[in-house]
Order: sequence, then structure tokens, then C-alpha cells
Amino acid sequence: MRSYSIDQWCEMHDLSRAFFYKLASQGEAPKIFKAGRCTRISEAANDAWVTGQEAKTARAT
Repeated sequence: MRSYSIDQWCEMHDLSRAFFYKLASQGEAPKIFKAGRCTRISEAANDAWVTGQEAKTARAT
């Protein structure tokens, strides 16, 4: 299973780490899991987040 650190995920989406935590506080960030002391985002969670963002954009237009 491929997964990303928060920093890797933010870099992929050209978002700041602070913005990730803002999304998380609003319940809008992708689902995370812990692997030891590391916080990770699975590829499936990333894909679900992207799909959700696309759906929000489609509804807004």
C-alpha cells in the first residue's frame, strides 16, 4: 500500500502544512493513519479526497 507523509501530500497538492491542519480542523482533510510515530495518508484516502474536491467544484459551477 502506497502512502504519503503530510509533507509529501502537501507538496503533491501544492498546499502548505498549515493549510493541511486548517483542513483537518474543519474536517476537510483526507483520512490519516498512524504507522508508529509517523502520520500517513494512504493513496486510497488521497484519491477519495481528490474525488470529493472535484465533486464540490462541480456542484459549485
